Amino acid sequence: MPQNFFYLGLMKSLFPAAKIIHCKRNPLATTFSCYKTLFTAQGQEFSYDLLELGKFHQLYQETIKYWETLIPDSILDVEYERIIADPEAETRKILDFCDLQWDENCREFYKTKRTVSTASAMQVRKPIYKSSLAMWKNYEKNLEPLITTLDKR
Repeated sequence: MPQNFFYLGLMKSLFPAAKIIHCKRNPLATTFSCYKTLFTAQGQEFSYDLLELGKFHQLYQETIKYWETLIPDSILDVEYERIIADPEAETRKILDFCDLQWDENCREFYKTKRTVSTASAMQVRKPIYKSSLAMWKNYEKNLEPLITTLDKR
């Protein structure tokens, strides 16, 4: 969920040895993805207003910077775009960080039969795809308030 970063301190308090995977993505791609998603959980209303969404993303960035200075050895930054470009290398990097062994099932994660109950449940059942990398560009004119708030182009 978009607000998970709020709970990093709580997670580290409850699980001091926890490893945190922070997946970074182009801010416009991230916020547009939130904007077009109908979240079923309460508290996501900010994602339906472009200005609020931009401010929320700024808060997220400031909060992550704080945690990265406080617990740098517990957080691994991975870039979404790199995962798309080379999923095996990035997965191996994540597994190494977590002191886990490579499993061949990582290549075909989408074949799992586990229950998935997130907003991205449909994507979890598909191989990695590139079509959403710059989808926001198709709506750039309509996203001007968000772009201005993020100060990104």
